[in-house]
Amino acid sequence: MIYVSVIVITILILLLGGCTFMQQERFGAEPTGERLEKVELSSNYVEGQFQNQIPTPVLKEGENTLSIIVSNMFSSAKNLQPDHPLPTEKVDLKSLPIEKDIIVWLGHSSFYIQLSGKRMLLDPILSDYASPVSFAIKAFSGTSLYSVDEVPHIDLLLISHDHWDHLDYDTVTKLQPKTDRVFVPLGIGAHFEKWGFSDKQINESDWYSEQFVDTNLTVYLAPSRHYSGRGLSKNKTLWGSFVLISQNKKLYFGGDSGYGPHFKELGQKFGPFDLVALDMGQYDPRWPYIHMTPQEASQAALDLNTKALLPAHVGRFTLAQHDWREPFNQIVAQTQGMPYQLYTPIIGQPLMLDDEVKPNSHWWE
Repeated sequence: MIYVSVIVITILILLLGGCTFMQQERFGAEPTGERLEKVELSSNYVEGQFQNQIPTPVLKEGENTLSIIVSNMFSSAKNLQPDHPLPTEKVDLKSLPIEKDIIVWLGHSSFYIQLSGKRMLLDPILSDYASPVSFAIKAFSGTSLYSVDEVPHIDLLLISHDHWDHLDYDTVTKLQPKTDRVFVPLGIGAHFEKWGFSDKQINESDWYSEQFVDTNLTVYLAPSRHYSGRGLSKNKTLWGSFVLISQNKKLYFGGDSGYGPHFKELGQKFGPFDLVALDMGQYDPRWPYIHMTPQEASQAALDLNTKALLPAHVGRFTLAQHDWREPFNQIVAQTQGMPYQLYTPIIGQPLMLDDEVKPNSHWWE
C-alpha cells in the first residue's frame, strides 16, 4: 500500500523543495557496484525491479494516489487512533535471563526476541514517528517505551523491508555500535552502508537464503507479498519475512504481506511452527493485495500450520482508515474454534515461550 499519510507528506516535500530534502541521509541509497550486481543476479529481479511471486498491484484497479487523497479528505472514519494512552509494560530488557526464549512486542511490527541464547531486534521503531518527518504518522500515546540506550547488545538486527514504519533511520543508526550483524533482503545493505555499518555487519540475502547464527540457531529470509521504497523509486530493494529455527523452536515473522501462496509453501517447507506473527492491520479495499485483513491472517496461520498467532502491524501507528481496535476484535472472532491459540500481549509485555500461561487479555477494550 502507498500509505496515504506518506503520499501527503511526499507532496508537501515536493512543494517545499523536494529534491534537496530527499538528499538527506535518512532516505538511504540505492544499490550500486557489487551490491547491484548481486541484486541483478536474483531470479526475483525482473526488468529493473523486484517482483512478487504472483502479480501484486499496489492499488486496486481504478484507484490512484489522487483518488485516495480526495476520498480520505472526505472520509467519515472514526476512532483511527486511541483517545487515551495505551496500557504498556516496560521491563528491563538487559536483565531478561538470556537462557529464556522470549518475545517482547514493541508495537506495530517491532519485536525484541531472545532465542537460543541470542538477542535480536526485528524492524525496531524506537522513534515516536514512522515517516520522513517527525510531525507525521505519530505513535499512539504511551507506546514509545524504549530508548536505544535501554536496549542490550544485539546479536542480530532483522529488517523485513525498507518502508519507514519498518526501517527507522534514527533507531538503526544509534544501534550500529551495539549490533553484531544485520540480516536484510537484497539491496537494503546499501542503506546500511551509507549509514556507517561495516561490510562485516551487513548480510544481504535473497528469498530462502539461510544465515547460521551458530549451531543452535538458523535464520532464513522468506518471501512476502509486498513492495519496497523509501523515496520515489519503488522495488529497487527486496522485501521479505523471517523463519527462525532453534533446536526446539520454530518461529515465523511475516513482515508486511498480502495473502498469498507463500504461506502454505512455508508451512510445508518449515512447519509446523510454534508461533507466527502476521500482518493484520492497515488494510483497505483500495489496496487489497499487499496487507492482510484479520480473516486472511487467520487463513495464513492455518496455512503455516502454527500452534500460536501474534497480531502484527497494529497497535502503534495509523496508516489506514479502519478503527484502530478493529483488527484485534476481528482476529479474536476469527480464532474461535481454530487449532491455533491467539496471544495478545500488551506492548512491552514479555511473552515467555516456555511458560504454560500466555497473555490473551482484550487490553484494547
